[in-house]
Amino acid sequence: MFLAVKELMHSKLKFLMIIIIFVLIAWLVFILSGLGNGLSTLAASTFKNMKADYVIFEEGSQSSMSKSLLSGQRVPEAEKLPNVEAAAPMGSTMATAMKGENSKNEDKVDIAIIGILPGSFLEPKVVEGKPLSSDNPTSVVVNTSLKDEGFKIGDTFQLDGTTESLTIIGFVENETYNHVASVFTPMEQWRKIAFAAPGSDKGLAEPVNAIMLQGENIDSAEINNKLSGTDTVTRSEAVQGMPGYKEENGTILMMLAFLLAISAFVLGVFFYVITMQKTNQFGIMKAIGASNKFLSKTIISQVFVLSVTSILVGILLTYGTAAIMPKGMPFKLETSLVVTYSIILLVIAMLSSLVSVRKITKIDPLKALGRVE
Repeated sequence: MFLAVKELMHSKLKFLMIIIIFVLIAWLVFILSGLGNGLSTLAASTFKNMKADYVIFEEGSQSSMSKSLLSGQRVPEAEKLPNVEAAAPMGSTMATAMKGENSKNEDKVDIAIIGILPGSFLEPKVVEGKPLSSDNPTSVVVNTSLKDEGFKIGDTFQLDGTTESLTIIGFVENETYNHVASVFTPMEQWRKIAFAAPGSDKGLAEPVNAIMLQGENIDSAEINNKLSGTDTVTRSEAVQGMPGYKEENGTILMMLAFLLAISAFVLGVFFYVITMQKTNQFGIMKAIGASNKFLSKTIISQVFVLSVTSILVGILLTYGTAAIMPKGMPFKLETSLVVTYSIILLVIAMLSSLVSVRKITKIDPLKALGRVE
């Protein structure tokens, strides 16, 4: 380590160039991971935040809320199944909220209306105002992002294309669905909105999109056998079944994978070129007794110091960038993501240095000094 630090201090400009390249790579990795996580959260935070373990869909719906329709009368049946602790119905539909009675197009806001039973385990925690109540079916609790659109507690808004009006009684945090704000309403009111068109409920009694379950070690196959025409999946599988969710995340992950692969190649080339430039120096050190192990530790120590420094600077730049990003940009950088990608970058850098280490072990002191043809 002593020799590694001495060389770093002696050749500041050369190693500064490597640090700048590594910082830019780390910065881009963290930015992409934050954007990917932000998009993922925006698409499915309502599903992810729900305290449910399994979801019952209609058979053949491909774990998609929009393709599934079940009778709400099956909820009591689901509660009696083995290992099921609780069951609750859920519905979702997309809509457009209009502010005021004489709203113009620019006053329209896309929302996702989520139907739940007030007081069930699906109801999110209210951070401002009051929770849902069955006594007031037109009341709703909405995501705090609607505050930016000018909505506040007590406001009544109409749904575009319907005669239904809803009144905001509370706000919840981090509740979005299909990239728009979630609006939670009692199940009966959701049915009025979702099945306003005659026959759209397919004649089912108390229709719902899905039945959410709580419980451990639930056997999906057993539930499907006992509840005919159903398909039971885990909550994570239900999230993957949301339209576009898998493709969206796959795109971000592919970009990150290519970036990490390119960074491994770039860093490996940098370290290899630097090692080649010091072939004579390593030859002299070997001639006076330096072992391959000692020289390898020197290279690895240099790479470790450069990598840790670059990653830390990249993290600081990322948080600085996040602080000045527009509020509407879906960027969410969690500590677990930062730690994970920091470790990945560090491992990539250390593995890239192995090419240089291998080169050192093959250096012949006499050839390096030009004494052998």
